[in-house]
Amino acid sequence: MGVAAVRRRPAFLDLRRLQGRIVALFLGLLLVIQVANFGFVRYALDRQAERTLDGELDVGRGILTILLQQRAARKSAAVELLAQDYGFRSALGQGLTRDEDLATLRDALDNHGKRIGADLAAYFDVGGRMLAAEGAAIGLQVLKFASDEGNDLQLTVIEGQLYQLVQVPVRAPLVIGHVVMGFKLDRDLLEQLLTLTNVGSLIQLRGSGSVAPPLVVEDAQLAFLQQTDGSGVDRDALNLLDADEGRLRARWVTLLPANASAGTPEVRALLWVPYRLTLRSFKDLQLALIGLNVLGILAFAVGAVLTARRVSRPIQALARSAERLGEGDYEGPVTASSDLSEVQELAQSLEHMRLGIRDREREVQRLAFWDPLTGLPNRVQFLQRLQPLQPTGLLMLNLDRFKHVNDVLGRDVGDQLLQQVTQRLQGCVGDEALLARVGGDEFAIAVPGGEEAPAMDLARRVLEAFEDPMCLGAQTVDVGAAIGIALALRHAREPEGLVSRAEQAMHAAKRTQAGVKVYDDSLDDRSRASLGLLSELRQAVEHHELRLYLQPKLNLRSQRVEGAEALVRWQHPVRGLVPPGLFIPFAEQTGFIRELSRWMLIESLRFAVQARAQGEVLRISVNLSTRDLLDADLPGKIQAWLAAEGGDPSLLCLEITESAIMDDPARALATAKDLAQQGFKLSIDDFGTGYSSLAYLKQLPVRELKIDQSFVFGMEADEGDREIVRSTINLAHNLKKSVVAEGIETQGALDLLAAMGCDEAQGYFIAKPMPADQFLAWARARAQG
Repeated sequence: MGVAAVRRRPAFLDLRRLQGRIVALFLGLLLVIQVANFGFVRYALDRQAERTLDGELDVGRGILTILLQQRAARKSAAVELLAQDYGFRSALGQGLTRDEDLATLRDALDNHGKRIGADLAAYFDVGGRMLAAEGAAIGLQVLKFASDEGNDLQLTVIEGQLYQLVQVPVRAPLVIGHVVMGFKLDRDLLEQLLTLTNVGSLIQLRGSGSVAPPLVVEDAQLAFLQQTDGSGVDRDALNLLDADEGRLRARWVTLLPANASAGTPEVRALLWVPYRLTLRSFKDLQLALIGLNVLGILAFAVGAVLTARRVSRPIQALARSAERLGEGDYEGPVTASSDLSEVQELAQSLEHMRLGIRDREREVQRLAFWDPLTGLPNRVQFLQRLQPLQPTGLLMLNLDRFKHVNDVLGRDVGDQLLQQVTQRLQGCVGDEALLARVGGDEFAIAVPGGEEAPAMDLARRVLEAFEDPMCLGAQTVDVGAAIGIALALRHAREPEGLVSRAEQAMHAAKRTQAGVKVYDDSLDDRSRASLGLLSELRQAVEHHELRLYLQPKLNLRSQRVEGAEALVRWQHPVRGLVPPGLFIPFAEQTGFIRELSRWMLIESLRFAVQARAQGEVLRISVNLSTRDLLDADLPGKIQAWLAAEGGDPSLLCLEITESAIMDDPARALATAKDLAQQGFKLSIDDFGTGYSSLAYLKQLPVRELKIDQSFVFGMEADEGDREIVRSTINLAHNLKKSVVAEGIETQGALDLLAAMGCDEAQGYFIAKPMPADQFLAWARARAQG
């Protein structure tokens, strides 16, 4: 349910899709920009509102000053009436010598003060001496007020109360004194300011001693005094928060500085303006901006969706083309459905990829089912075309001496040979049979019918076709073949089984040099027996069933035994003593020969070290197989075994065969040189039986040649064999190498070799191979005897 819902979601809402990511990116960037823009505008509006409110506070301060000045002017005019009153001046002019005169003066001050709303009244003579007073005692405070400079608002504090004083001279006609009247500040002044400017205010006396409560329009506004301590007086604006009006812009203004000498406190006013009235005009602008932003986002979202679809739909089409290519459909061309150059480039790349994959697929198909050299079906196609349960005779053919042609004449000549073989086979099989190349030099022929006679006839025709030599440029090559035959429904029912039976028959024909061999069950039994033998051989090393045998090597000059050839025997718990000819070939085929070589080298080293400890210095010869010689790590391994057994290279002679060198000359030569540099004596075994011994003799770092026993057996009776042996001895000595002859059966052969100058000899006449634990006793007995 959830997966279906996700799949039904529009592509531009799915962040896993390209459309969704493009829309999300565009809208995200726009939102960031719009939020930043809105924040900047809001900040600018706030700053502008603060500047506007600061201007209103400046205006309010000026209006407050003007109101105080106007109030002082009005009160001054009222007091002026008293000062100009004729009767008042006449009374003062007669002098105030009696108590009755002072009482009259006080009554005049009281009556006139009450008419104009004065809270106190006093008269001073020209010397500054107070003669009469009504209301609060003013004394020296009034004189101080009269002498203050800069007190243009005529404010003073008397007994903790703020008064605005008016001082008028009395002339008769000269100045004979001063009338001073004081008026308490009340809320009317603040209400006028609020009415005229919308600026709220309060007036506070700030200083030590007893002061009056703040003067405010409403008592609730006293809360402002708890929000500010007066910092920034007359300089900085403050942002306050009032529960009723919200955020306020406020400022402290000094009306009367403190007078320390007179002990009077500072008089200051707190002016404020609510933000809401000023921001009301900006809110419409903000709403308009928000509306424009919302419209812009919607328009941008629509544009982003359209753009994302314009970009993603051609890509989706190309993705479907890629899926088609992934499913193996390489025939339909890939085209672009958009005019965007990037999409067209992607489409062109996919089209080039389609063409390349199609061509390679065809080539892979050709290589997978056809042999590129001969043009014949390969093993895979051959097995596919062999129909199960269909009567078929199968011929498996393997060429003789093909590897030698490859190694001596080169692979190009070998390829030409395979092509000529293919032509001859095609001439023999006709159109009804199926011919295929199933291996390097192996061919398979499927003959309809499944009878033995037609298959044998075809095999004989093929062998007859190979009797004529093949001309490969300037080279003429004789090539033979071994053919194995297996019949469907008689030997196997499945194609793989039929091919396996034919290959077993082919190997049997090659081993026995019979030319043609039809499969029978005994071949399979022999194969199973060989596999069983190899399985047991793997356990023989672990169970210590192998035995080291040594065949002495006699020095023909000193007539002393100075070495021996190491041989292996298998003491099977059931089969008894198994000769090496039954298990060594299979070990070489499977690669297990390396384990046997390791065992031989370690056991030979161990014996040589023990013999040297007993006073007998012997060099043990150990055969290395083809796989051993192609192992680049062999020198290091032998060194490790030497170190483990406490031996040195002088205790071993490593025998290599020419066939081991011919399999991979470069690698074999490299390994042989490494062994020679480490001090091992190298010997060529079966010298003279190969094809290129002389060609490689000058390159190999060998110190010994071992004449094959086939020449030694017949040299007493055959002059040719005798000359071959003599020539080999002379050749070796001329090349500063020693010679060993094997296969000595008679005293005459031993005497002939000694006369020819042969260095060492071994054979049954001297001694048969014997267990290693009997060798030292035999050697000592021979030396004594």
